[in-house]
Amino acid sequence: MNQPICYYIPAHVLANINLARAKDLSEPGSLQQSAKVSEAFRQRRRQAGTAALTPAPPSAGPTRVPASSGTRSHSVPVTRGSSALAPAAIPAGLTTPIPGTHARLIYDDQNQWAFDLVDVRNEDDPALPGQNVNLAYDALGATLEFYREVLGRNSIDNLGLNLDANVNYGVDFDNAFWDGTRMVFGNGDGNIFQDFTKDVDVPGHELTHGVTQFTAGLQYSDQPGALNEATSDIFGACVDARVNHQDAGSFNWLIGEGIMAPQLYGEALRSMAYPGTAYDNSVMGRDPQPATMAGYVPGGDPHVNSGIINRWFYLMATDLGMDEAAKIWYATLQNLWPTAQFADTAQVAAAQARILARAGTVPSRAPQTVRGTAREQGII
Repeated sequence: MNQPICYYIPAHVLANINLARAKDLSEPGSLQQSAKVSEAFRQRRRQAGTAALTPAPPSAGPTRVPASSGTRSHSVPVTRGSSALAPAAIPAGLTTPIPGTHARLIYDDQNQWAFDLVDVRNEDDPALPGQNVNLAYDALGATLEFYREVLGRNSIDNLGLNLDANVNYGVDFDNAFWDGTRMVFGNGDGNIFQDFTKDVDVPGHELTHGVTQFTAGLQYSDQPGALNEATSDIFGACVDARVNHQDAGSFNWLIGEGIMAPQLYGEALRSMAYPGTAYDNSVMGRDPQPATMAGYVPGGDPHVNSGIINRWFYLMATDLGMDEAAKIWYATLQNLWPTAQFADTAQVAAAQARILARAGTVPSRAPQTVRGTAREQGII
């Protein structure tokens, strides 16, 4: 299966920031490096897609990313496959997790462009002085709890898959991602973005890409890609609200507001309630997300068209309740397929709402709410 590398900060945001910075700085900075690393992984994803039906050649080692003047070169590491299930060695003093126990393994990449350098905290180990280690550990724990207690799911694969999470990846890396086996969090540059563990919806978002991988396997292009991204925003938001003891009426429905550096306080990456309004400034540009199908971009970036689905979920949740809408969306996800379109999803969601309503799990009006909000979005 061709698993996409799913980034938290989309390419168009990094491009806008780099354009703004290029006008003010004489030397390339960390944001350009972040964009290069992100693009290198995206190229690998596209190459994997075209080679999916042919035998893979022997690995030649890490892909080198050329360095710009004034910057260091770095390697884009090769994914380790199933090694996220259990590390080769556990340092003395750390708990040794048993595979399949939804254990959390947190690695410190020590600002290197490589994964899993030092295992620093595993399941049931005490907190450490490094704040982002503990934030990642706690956020992943909250996400696992949400999936277990609200949706009845046991980790990413529903079989207790242990979690491999990396902090301090790269130098001022302005992104976070799921690469098919692990979650990776950069520190941010401190000017535009802060450490990517500072907002609980970031780990929730990235872990959910793994859930989508093991359920619908949605392709990462056009409408299936937008559904993929929206699903991560949806469940990331649900975890965020749950951690902060909020419901659909009190939650701010913003994605990524907690990673904004002080100069961009009040901005966010996406607004689920009002797509297209999350940010509008000289550094990041203007939020391009459409709110309804009237603004749909054919073949557009999954991070752009996902706004249509995000707002659909927001409308469902404000009528039915956040957990109730999450249960409908999860049942829908489990019954989708890699090439599912928005209209397919609306039909499946209405059918699953009917099943859940009959069981008394969601309100009896849920099928009408699903169909009505889908029509309001122009999906059907």
